Amino acid sequence: MLGTMEMKRLVPKISVPIMLSMLVQALYNVVDSIFISRYDPNGLTSVSLAFPFQMLMIALGVGMGTGINSLLSRRLGEKRPDEARRAAWNGWLIEAASALLFLLMGVFAAGALMGAVVSDNLMNAESIRETGTVYLSIVTTWSFGLFTAVFFERLLQATGNTVLSMITQMTGAVVNIILDPIMIFGLIGFPKMGVAGAAIATVIGQWCSAGVGFLLNQKKNPELRLKLSDFAVDRNALHDIIAVGLPSAVMQAIGSVMNLGMNAILSGFEQSNAALNVMAVYFKLQSFIFMPVFGLGTGLIAIIGYNYGARNKERIYSCIKVALATAIGIMLVGMFLFMVFPAQLMAIFESDAEAALTAQMTQIGVVAMRIISTCFLPAAVGITLSTVFQAVGKGTYSMLLSICRQLAVLLPAAWLIARLTNNVYAVWWSFLIAEVVSLVICLMLYKKCNREMIAVL
Repeated sequence: MLGTMEMKRLVPKISVPIMLSMLVQALYNVVDSIFISRYDPNGLTSVSLAFPFQMLMIALGVGMGTGINSLLSRRLGEKRPDEARRAAWNGWLIEAASALLFLLMGVFAAGALMGAVVSDNLMNAESIRETGTVYLSIVTTWSFGLFTAVFFERLLQATGNTVLSMITQMTGAVVNIILDPIMIFGLIGFPKMGVAGAAIATVIGQWCSAGVGFLLNQKKNPELRLKLSDFAVDRNALHDIIAVGLPSAVMQAIGSVMNLGMNAILSGFEQSNAALNVMAVYFKLQSFIFMPVFGLGTGLIAIIGYNYGARNKERIYSCIKVALATAIGIMLVGMFLFMVFPAQLMAIFESDAEAALTAQMTQIGVVAMRIISTCFLPAAVGITLSTVFQAVGKGTYSMLLSICRQLAVLLPAAWLIARLTNNVYAVWWSFLIAEVVSLVICLMLYKKCNREMIAVL
């Protein structure tokens, strides 16, 4: 299928299930924040400040998963299934080691990390620090479910079984959505646990997803079914996975650093609590637009990786064209929604408990969403072409783009605008500046990658 099906049919067949599962994941993130904001607006602030560290954990798991997906797709395209199965085991070792790292962080460092990011300028700073520590310690200490779920999702995706991958992801998200109100508000006999309940619901969902992924891979994915007889530490496989996975992980982890940096910049304004909540709400809402595009990219890794291994450049070019058209279409819809309905979107997170804070959030959020949505179209091109780099083994190119988009340009621009204007409404223009600069660099890197790696096939 990856090597023969018409591309206009293949791209949606592979990508749509992943896109749907990521939409459900985005829905969980939004529902989670809605319940927390209804329970306690300061709880939303504490989870927002813990979120960059949670993103770091997800970045490492998904980044290494991208390396696993890329290598397995190439080995299968080269008709080397035995090596693919051995590589899968080595991918699991990497994910397990990552989970251990975050377990140690949750046990020994959660309080110190929250203490470092909660500014004393915030209202109710001590309460925010305590609830954030509880949330962070739970989701990191019990993160083995997350890393295992990602691993089995990528095994299923590498063989084109994206419907099964969708089932794996959706299982965890649906469990989260069901358990969130029960554990946060103490329904049907459960104690009221607030933010801690949200963290426990997240962890249970991840472990359920891991269990379903394991069963589906072992029963429905014969090409990559795990057998102890295939287990062997393979330095070449470890190297190849890390070569693509580490830049991808760094690329996604940069988002955590960006969040920390933007939180620090926004904390300097008089409306810091409202601005921090707007930042969190924006990222929750924009995930509905960006998650489908990332899902599209995940599907492209399998398609392009397979056809790159099979040395079929015409199918690679066809795949890129279909993907670009799809990504731009999705982003146009998102841009329209954020431009026309920003107040209605912000109203989802309103709380009667803190009327003044809610009013500030809506006022800042309407301006922020309209400004930042102008970067959606260049982001569509940049995300799609970054995926091409990952699929052919040039993960460092994708990493460079993320550094430009979220660190090297965005944070200095935001800091400079904040210093020059002292206006929280102007800071949001830094997102568009960063996206345009990174797009120019992306097109230059794609031209180089095409000339040296794809056109010569």
